[in-house]
Amino acid sequence: MSLLVKQAMAELRNAIIEAAGRAVADGEFPEEPLSDFIIEVPANKENGDYSTNAAMAWARNLHCAPRKIAEILAGRISLEDTFFDRCEIAGPGFLNFYLRESFNACIIQDILEKGDNYGRSDFGKGQKINIEFVSANPTGPMHMGNARGGALGDCLASVLDYAGYGISREFYVNDAGNQIEKFGLSLDIRYQQIFKGEDAIELPEDSYHGEDIKIRAAEFAEINGDKYIDAPEEDRRKALIAYALPKNIAAMKDNMEKYRINYDTWFLESTLHNDGELTEAINILKEKGLTYEQDGALWYKNKEVLGARLKREGKTDEEIERLELKDEVLVRKNGNPTYFAADIAYHRNKFARGFNKAIDVWGADHHGHVARMKGALDAVGCNGDDLDVILMQLVRLTSNGEVVRMSKRSGKAITLVDLLDDIPIDAVRFLFNMREPGSQMEFDLDLAVEQSSKNPVYYCQYAHARICSIIRKLEEEGKTVRECTIPELMLLTAPEEKDLVKHLSAFTDEIISSARNYDPAKITRYAVDLATLFHKFYNACRVNCDSEPLMQARLALCICVKNVIANILKMFSITVPERMDSLSE
Repeated sequence: MSLLVKQAMAELRNAIIEAAGRAVADGEFPEEPLSDFIIEVPANKENGDYSTNAAMAWARNLHCAPRKIAEILAGRISLEDTFFDRCEIAGPGFLNFYLRESFNACIIQDILEKGDNYGRSDFGKGQKINIEFVSANPTGPMHMGNARGGALGDCLASVLDYAGYGISREFYVNDAGNQIEKFGLSLDIRYQQIFKGEDAIELPEDSYHGEDIKIRAAEFAEINGDKYIDAPEEDRRKALIAYALPKNIAAMKDNMEKYRINYDTWFLESTLHNDGELTEAINILKEKGLTYEQDGALWYKNKEVLGARLKREGKTDEEIERLELKDEVLVRKNGNPTYFAADIAYHRNKFARGFNKAIDVWGADHHGHVARMKGALDAVGCNGDDLDVILMQLVRLTSNGEVVRMSKRSGKAITLVDLLDDIPIDAVRFLFNMREPGSQMEFDLDLAVEQSSKNPVYYCQYAHARICSIIRKLEEEGKTVRECTIPELMLLTAPEEKDLVKHLSAFTDEIISSARNYDPAKITRYAVDLATLFHKFYNACRVNCDSEPLMQARLALCICVKNVIANILKMFSITVPERMDSLSE
């Protein structure tokens, strides 16, 4: 919450406690320790700006009816030198408090003073967080899951940064292991087919059949001709991978930059293999007696480790048994480490780099992997609770109410690149963050390109552009913006004006709540609500009015709205327009 809101709530808490002290001194309350109480914003604004349950919370301590306690407190409470004007008793003993008009004026001044920094806080205390998202295999094009994961991960990182955390965005490149071997095999066969014909050698069913593999093989052939046709298979595949893999990784970087995502680190899985960290992580598990060999493979005692973890969390033996936990392979019979083994080493590496918390954005189909990873981190000497995993549901693309699976251009499944080519990036980033990560969502392609109030991002951008237009038109009339005094800002007494200020005052708290819950959708919804409240204000309260002080006060309020909308859009790397076509209402 903003410092002013914190101050107001602290003033209110002190006033209530001091009133209780006076009641004890007057003999109205016994000298008993009092339990904690809640101060909150009532759902119904008719019940004041803030409300407390202190009377109900203290009824047992004071052996008195809540209503009577409330009457005693109300008679002794002093609101002098606070932001509060009066106190009223409601229902069984609620105390409702009403803010002075000067509080809203101070909120406006605070927003104007902080400008681009309004909404920022030190809530995270600089705690270092690694947030890893997308992390697509570099063996083919990125899909819709990567599109949602990219917007979610990047915008969450921005929210955490606003809330005072030290953020590092990371992309984990799976450039080693089975998928790379399969990549090499697929390239090899496509390369040979160029010179021998497609019927001469068949592509196995479980290899990569995408058009992108054909393209990379053709590029390689264009450069090298048939030079590698008669080379040893291992050399040919190594050469193909050495050519195609950097190309694919570079393409992923280009795509992410086009999506307005800039990573601090592109971490290659191969470094874990090359610098010995993978072997080191496996050896730790061996030394702790948490591995065994069976059928030529090295296994990790996942059932034992995870079972012990779940017991510490309070699970019963019966509950654990129902989970049917299984051990996991670390090293295959052919000597290749599994993806799980590399994942353990990778997450151990994150904490070795000094991160206090690691956040991973995974598809919902990885839900079974979360507990295994937490347990494995415990096993290698880290704290599994320092890993948080956001499970993201799938996306369905729709048009005219029907599911869309194929690109009109290519006739193939729609990829991230297709989406970014066809839909404004502003809309993609905003709309993918309109729902909580764990909820399934439909992405309406028609809505995303529509320039009307139905499109949430356009609606928010238009509110910003409309305020810019108001300021321009007034300046054309020779009416320039100036600073307002507190008494002038106290002229903003219309319900629409008060609702706007109240919503603006909650921005910092919304950022903190969004960061705490790993849910950037809270901020997109906040932005839409802010734009809605502004349009209501605009329709009800004429800015260019006859009273110059009131006009300036309303201008100040407009600029506050403009600043907060701009802060949100910039936070999410969305365009902040100063001019737009008129909305079709």
